[in-house]
Amino acid sequence: MSLTLHPGWRVGVIGRNGCGKSSLFAALLGHLDGDSGSIDRPRGQRVATVAQETPALPDAAIDYVIGGDAELSAALVAEAAAQAADDHEAAARAHHRIEELDGYDARARAGRLLHGLGFTAETHDTPVREFSGGWRVRLNLARALMAPSDLLLLDEPTNHLDLDAVVWLEDWLRRYEGTLLVISHDREFLDGVATHIVHLHEGRARLYTGDYTSFERQRAEQLRQQQIAHEKEQVERAHLQSFIDRFKAKASKAKQAQSRMKRLEKLAGTEAVRAESPFRFSFAPPQRLPSPLLRLDDLSAGYSADSSLRQHDPDVPAAQAGQAKTVLTGVKFSLEPGERVALLGPNGAGKSTLVKTLVGDLPPLAGERLAHKDLRIGYFAQHTVESLREGATPMDHLRDIAPGVAEQVLRNYLGSWNFAGERAFENVDTFSGGERARVALALIAWHKPNVLLLDEPTNHLDLDMREALAEALADFGGALVLVAHDRHLIGLVCDTFWRVAEGSVSEFNGDLDDYARWLRGRDSDTGGAGKGAGAEDDDARESAKERRRAAAEQRAREKPVRDRLKKIETRLATIESDRATLETQLADPELYSSRSDDFAALLQRQRALVTEQETLEEEWLNLQS
Repeated sequence: MSLTLHPGWRVGVIGRNGCGKSSLFAALLGHLDGDSGSIDRPRGQRVATVAQETPALPDAAIDYVIGGDAELSAALVAEAAAQAADDHEAAARAHHRIEELDGYDARARAGRLLHGLGFTAETHDTPVREFSGGWRVRLNLARALMAPSDLLLLDEPTNHLDLDAVVWLEDWLRRYEGTLLVISHDREFLDGVATHIVHLHEGRARLYTGDYTSFERQRAEQLRQQQIAHEKEQVERAHLQSFIDRFKAKASKAKQAQSRMKRLEKLAGTEAVRAESPFRFSFAPPQRLPSPLLRLDDLSAGYSADSSLRQHDPDVPAAQAGQAKTVLTGVKFSLEPGERVALLGPNGAGKSTLVKTLVGDLPPLAGERLAHKDLRIGYFAQHTVESLREGATPMDHLRDIAPGVAEQVLRNYLGSWNFAGERAFENVDTFSGGERARVALALIAWHKPNVLLLDEPTNHLDLDMREALAEALADFGGALVLVAHDRHLIGLVCDTFWRVAEGSVSEFNGDLDDYARWLRGRDSDTGGAGKGAGAEDDDARESAKERRRAAAEQRAREKPVRDRLKKIETRLATIESDRATLETQLADPELYSSRSDDFAALLQRQRALVTEQETLEEEWLNLQS
C-alpha cells in the first residue's frame, strides 16, 4: 500500500480487527519490517506513542508523567546532580537547558494532563505501583501526551477512559500541532478528532478526506459507482461475446470478431460489490416484565473492609484495599420495563459500585435494594472478558450454565453467535478480545434476562460489533443500565441519563451534547454547571423529554428496516450454502454421463439462486444506505 501523510493531519485508522492496523503502527515505530517498499519520514522527526506496559515504580504519578519528556528529564537529573556536587557551571548549563525546554512549568503541564484524564489532585503524588491496571494505562497516555512530538501514534486511546476523559482528550488532540495517527472504533471520537481517515480493507489502504461520517458517505458512493461500473461492463461483455459467438466462424466477419475479442480482453474486470453480511445477534424477549423490576431506596453503596469485589472496581483505588469505603449515599433509583439508562460521570465516582449494587453483588451499607421475584439480570462487568475460564471452549462455558441441554441445541445457539462448527470447540485463550466479548455476551443472552446491566461492554469491540450490539440493545424489550464511553452507542440506545458524581446519583436533564458542553463549561470555570446539571430548569427538562421521545420514535421507525436486513442476511447465508451444494453436484462427472433431467433442473435451480441473490444484495445495499 502507498500513503502520503502531511504535517498537521489528524488521521483516524480504521478497519476490521485483524486487518493490519497494529502492524502499520509497529512498522512506523520500526518494530516490524515490511516485505517490500519503505517508510520515509523527515529527518529528526520525534515520535510519541503509549507504552504497552507500566512497571510497578515507586515514582509519584506526576513525576512519571514528566518523564515522558526524555530530554527535559535528563536536564532535570543533570541539574540535581550539579547542585549535589556544588558544580555551579554545570548547574547553570542545566538551568539554561531547562528554560529552553519550558521545563519549569512542566509540573503544571503534567498536572493538567492528569486532571484531564481523571486523576484527582490528591493522587498526583501517589506512587505508580499503587494504581490499578486501567489507571496505569491512563498514566502511560498522559506520559505520551507530555512528550514533545511531531508524530503521535495512539492505539485505542479511549478504551480505559470514561466519557468525561474522552471529551477532554478530544479537545486536547484538536489542539495538537503535529501529525496524529489514531486507531479507534469510537465513531463519535473520530468525528471529533479526525481530519482524514485511512481505511484498511483486504490488504489495501485508502485515504479519505474528512471525519468518520464523511468517510461513510464517500465509501457508500464509491461502492455505488463501483457497482454501476461493474453492471455496465457486464452488459458490454455480454454484447461483445454475443457478436463473437455469432460471427467468429464467418469469413466476412472474422476481422470484426477478432477486434471485439481484443476489446473483451482489455475490459478492466471491475469487481461486483459483494454485500457483506456483518455479524448480527439479538437478546431473546424476556419471559416476564414486572413493574418495577428493581428499586433502590435511600441506599448507601460501598465496600466493607473485607470485600473481595474491590479489586475489580475502578471506583476504589488500589491503595485503599482492605479499608471500608462508602462510595454513594442517598441513592433513589428505580428501573421500569423498557427504561434505558446511561450512567455518566468520571471513573472513580461510583458508576461501577452502583451497577454492582443493582446486580446484588454488593449488599447495601444502608437503605434497601428491592428486587421483584421475577427479576432476571444479565450482567457484563469490566472484567468479564478476562474472567473466562482458561483452557475452556465456548461449548465448555455454555455447558457450565446449561447442564443437561442437548449438544445440538447448544451448537445451534453458538452458531447464531458466529461460533459455528469447530469454532465452538476452540480454546478461548486463542480468541481476540472481541471474540471473547462475544462469548461473554452469548452466555448472558442465554438466560433471557429482563434487565441488562452493562459496564463498559465495548472496550474490545470493533465498529461492526459495536453496531451489532447497538441494534440488539435497541430491540431489547427489557430494562437497560449502561456504562460506556462510546457516545454513538449511548445515543442510539439510551433515553435517560443519570450523573454519578460527588457521592450521589442524580438525573441529568439533557443529551450527550449538553453533557459535553457542561463538562467543557465546568472545566473552564464558565459557571455553566448549574444549568447543565440543574434539575430545576423546566425548559431543559422539557427539552430532554422531547429528545428522548424523538430517539424512541426514531428506533421505532428503524426497526422494520433492521428486521428486513436481518431476514435478507439470513436468506443470503442460506443461498450461499445452497449454491455451494449445487456446485458440488454439478461437478460430479456421473451427472453428465447419465444424461438425466437432473442436470437441467440443477442448472435452472442455480440460475434462480443467482438471480435471487443479486436482487437481495441490491436491496441490502439500498437499505443500508
